[in-house]
Amino acid sequence: MNLQTKIPLKPQQPKIDYNAELLLLGSCFAENIGEKFEYFKFKTLTNPFGILFHPKAIETFLWMATQQEMYTETDLFYHNEQWHCFDTHSKLSNPDQKQLLQSLNGSLDQAQKKIQSATHVCITLGTAWVYRLQALDMVVANCHKVPQKEFKKELLSIEEVGQCLQNSVSLIKSLNPNTKIIFTVSPVRHSKDGFVENNRSKSHLIAAVHEIVATDNNCNYFPSYEIMMDELRDYRFYDTDMIHPSTVAIDYIWEYFKQTWISEEALITMNKVKEVQSAMAHKPFNPDSKQHQLFLQKLEQKKQQIQKEYSFIKF
Repeated sequence: MNLQTKIPLKPQQPKIDYNAELLLLGSCFAENIGEKFEYFKFKTLTNPFGILFHPKAIETFLWMATQQEMYTETDLFYHNEQWHCFDTHSKLSNPDQKQLLQSLNGSLDQAQKKIQSATHVCITLGTAWVYRLQALDMVVANCHKVPQKEFKKELLSIEEVGQCLQNSVSLIKSLNPNTKIIFTVSPVRHSKDGFVENNRSKSHLIAAVHEIVATDNNCNYFPSYEIMMDELRDYRFYDTDMIHPSTVAIDYIWEYFKQTWISEEALITMNKVKEVQSAMAHKPFNPDSKQHQLFLQKLEQKKQQIQKEYSFIKF
């Protein structure tokens, strides 16, 4: 893929290599990039609480994870035959209350350990619009299809977003002062807010992030939003809903990320991993043929060569 960006992308340090420990948090674009890292077998943890769209939800998650807090029955509510938590995405919801609590607290423990070991934490911000549950006067991460009349919709100011981000950085550094934090703004338009409202939201996020990055050498900004908006303007770069980036667009942005953040040594290993992954996805015409058996032997040799160098990689 030929990259001819007009957006300045200077290489960053320290680079991400196969000894890196990665934590990815935030909107659905974090999931897209997380899938890339997982495909290439990096040591990655992506969104333990599911997709978190706004900076307040990310801050709350990091508070719970770093302060060794635990959820109890009083933090859950029952709705539409499932137990939910307002701090998490609905994919964690469960018809069994005990199982949900076990999942929540297990995820917090997992996240705390990852923060302590992380070389890089990637935070993708989706929106500055939040919903406040009026009965408890709390900003929620997800409404879980509770009637809209129970919430008040608010736009976080640039100052409020900045405070959430500063708090998030401080929480991460309280466990791991040397980790690199990479902020990005999701290129996904929140069209349900309206396009004017979406642009207001994104502008608040971008302004707040740049204030943080300008004052902290451990914080960096990757312009995934700008690449999508300024370089991939054609609708062929959008999925069928005309809102989410297409696979081609995600791959395009990923190439920029690799160019900026991935080490040369890691890029070589990634190509080897890709060869194995592609070979494993191959469907033979005749599984019992000598040709296929030879193919499998060579594939096993490639796996062993990679695992000899990086024992944590499992295919």
